[in-house]
This record gives sequence, structure tokens and C-alpha cells, in this order.
Amino acid sequence: MLNSLRAVARFFQKTIGWNRIGVLLSVAIISIAAVVLFHMLRDIDTNEVISALKATQPRHIAAAAFFVACGYFTLTFYDLFALRTIGRNEIPYRIAALTGFTSYSIGHNIGATVFTGGAVRYRIYSMYGLDAIEVAKICFIAGLTFWLGNATVLGLGVAYHPEAAVPIDQLPPWLNRIIGIAMLAVLVSYVMWVWSAPREIGQGEWKVRLPSGPSTLLQICIGILDLGFCALAMYMLVSATLLGFASHAPGGLGVFDAAMLVALWQFDKESVLAGLLLFRLLYYIMPFALALIILGTRELWLNFKGARRPVKPELIKSVTAPIRSEIDSGKADAD
Repeated sequence: MLNSLRAVARFFQKTIGWNRIGVLLSVAIISIAAVVLFHMLRDIDTNEVISALKATQPRHIAAAAFFVACGYFTLTFYDLFALRTIGRNEIPYRIAALTGFTSYSIGHNIGATVFTGGAVRYRIYSMYGLDAIEVAKICFIAGLTFWLGNATVLGLGVAYHPEAAVPIDQLPPWLNRIIGIAMLAVLVSYVMWVWSAPREIGQGEWKVRLPSGPSTLLQICIGILDLGFCALAMYMLVSATLLGFASHAPGGLGVFDAAMLVALWQFDKESVLAGLLLFRLLYYIMPFALALIILGTRELWLNFKGARRPVKPELIKSVTAPIRSEIDSGKADAD
């Protein structure tokens, strides 16, 4: 399997070139994202947006926007943590922040974050010497951070207040509490497992060293902060609970909104929908549009910089040497 992948990689490198593949990949990502953004904006009723804005106090919107910004700031540490875990300490935070923000902003809206976010990551990180396998490891570690944080919050929430999960899973409270405690037990066992000795999973080049015990606790804290900021933003707009984030899904209409309406049955539906609409604008569409602008501007700058890059003196010398030789030989014949 690995030999086949290496053969395919060599074929693309010799026939097309990784730089051209990266440019095509960026164009494809930005084009698909632009189409998705267009469809999302096309389905939004302007009157609903205006009504939702009028019904919500400006200070609540400002607070929600602040918490959304904090949430995306936390997402940048997903990539930074993953880079340090795989040993790529030379990649600066600004690159990790750029990659984390753009990959998650696009992945949240297009869906299939592993592939879409991974494509964005590869385009940026490949320019700093990372290969596809290393990018896959970063995606894995970042995903592990997300799920460890979510499992911790969900386990604690369901174990402490099992009645809140009943509208979602339709299970009796006592069973929900058992499920929550079981989730926490699995988490504790995992932390103890990675704490006791260095742990690795995978084989060959795909082998990934898992974060150590203390690093795993930091990993969980990053995931909790991310989820907490998102929940605070939602709370400011819907005045609801954290339960809706149990069904954390991409920005597509449907699953996330339906789960929120089911979980928050005790609230007025119009108010919940207005809050969801505002949350979608703040958490999905605005970062999505900003990510497209950043990636598009970056690609234009890279292409412009490549076109204006000065030619190396040794290259000029190698090209002009034959011409000078011909001129000199012509002069000699003339003499």
C-alpha cells in the first residue's frame, strides 16, 4: 500500500509538479467554497435577518461576536498543538493560526472537515516542508483534541444533569447518567494509559506518537475552551444551554438546527430560530467569507511574488554562456 502511494506521488511530482498541484488545489477549494457561500447566502431571507437583529439587543450580539472570535482564536491552538506533537517545532504560530482559522472556517461550512480542512492544511503546510503524511497526522491530532474536549463536556453534563439529554436521546435519566459516567471512565482510562508510557498508533510512516499524559490534559483543556466559547456565543443569542452542542455539525441547514429545536423545546421557536440565524451568521458565514478573502489574497500574492521573483545570477550566467561563446567564436573567425 505504501509503495503504491509512493509511486503515485513520484508520478505526480515528475509529470505535473507539486507546486502546480498546490495551485490547482487552492483554486478548487476556493471555487467550491465560493459556490457553497453563494448558496448559503441565497437561502437566507433578508427580512428574517433584519427581524432577528431587531429582536436581539446589540450588547448581546457584540458579546456573541466576541465569544465567536475567542472560539476561533482557540482553534488556532489545535494546529499549534498538533505541530508540536509531531515534532515540527520550527513552524511559527502565525502559520499555525492562519492554517487553523482558514481550514476550520471552510470545513465548518463545506462539511467533511477531514478532507476539506486537510486540503487547506496541505496547501499551506506543504510550502514549509510538510508532506501529506505529516498533514494527515496533524488532522488526526487536531480531531483528537476536538473529540476529547467534547467527550469531557458531554460526559460531565450528562452525568450531572441527565434530564437535559432526554429530549435528544429519549432515554431515561438514570440511563443517561450511566452513559455520562461511562464516558468519563473511558476518558480517565485513556489519560492514565498515555500517562504511564509513551504510546504510538499506526505502522510505518503512518505511525503517530500520542500526546503524553500532561499534554493530553492540555489537549482536553483546549477542546473545552473551544466548546465553551461557542456555547457562550449561543447562550448570548438564544439564552439556552450547552446541550445543543452535543450535535455539533457542519454549517449546513438541518441537523444542527433540528437538534437545537428539539433540545430547547421549552423556548419560543421563533426566538430559537432567530438566535440560530444570528449564530450562523457570526460563527459560520462571516468567518467563512473572511477565510475565502484571506486564502484568495494569499494565492494572488504568492503568484505575484513568484512572477516578480528575481532571476538568480548563476541562472543568467548559465543561459547567456552559450550565446557569449558563439559571439566570441564569430569574432575569432572574422579575425
